[in-house]
Amino acid sequence: MARMPSAERRRQLIEAAIRAMTRDGVSRTTTRSIAAEAGVSLSVFHYCFDSKQALLESVIATITDHYVTLVREAIRPKDTLRETIRAGFQAYWDHVSANPGEHMLTYELTQYALRQPGFEHLARRQYELYSDTYSELIEQLRHSMDLELRVPVPVLARYLAVMTDGLTLNFLVLGSDASAADILDTIADQVVGLVHDRPGSGDGPGAAVPPPGQV
Repeated sequence: MARMPSAERRRQLIEAAIRAMTRDGVSRTTTRSIAAEAGVSLSVFHYCFDSKQALLESVIATITDHYVTLVREAIRPKDTLRETIRAGFQAYWDHVSANPGEHMLTYELTQYALRQPGFEHLARRQYELYSDTYSELIEQLRHSMDLELRVPVPVLARYLAVMTDGLTLNFLVLGSDASAADILDTIADQVVGLVHDRPGSGDGPGAAVPPPGQV
């Protein structure tokens, strides 16, 4: 077996765990099956992770990072605030549509953690991570577009986490995203409504953003 840096080996095992659990379910996926999926020995797994809890926490963080990377790129400032926000939601939704099994796994991980004694904190951490992630993205947008919010960032972050979490589950249950665009449009409009006009601009929050260096 080729030697590999421990951080890279951990990533390999995390991605293998995501594939295995998406295919077989959380409860039927064992450390042995994850090691087999990754093509490594069981001893390598135990060298990289000291517990199944540690693995699951890394799985949750990695799945979140899969789509956050896309959203972060999508919310680079566009002509209007509304276009910028809507593009971020679309990037998230494109990932949901393309990877339903991965998103279904997140709900299974929540239920597993809540029902497994000693794992409850993973479910709490999972949903804290969602809010923290939205807070990070809001702060990125707030600074890049010089925005002033009408509500505290943590409140807006939790609201967006709840809305997109519910919309995602609705899609996974019903198997159709026909109404998703309209709902995401509505959420984007609501976010724009929670932004103050930029001081001295004379424009509403959805107005065009001038190019850098122009006022």
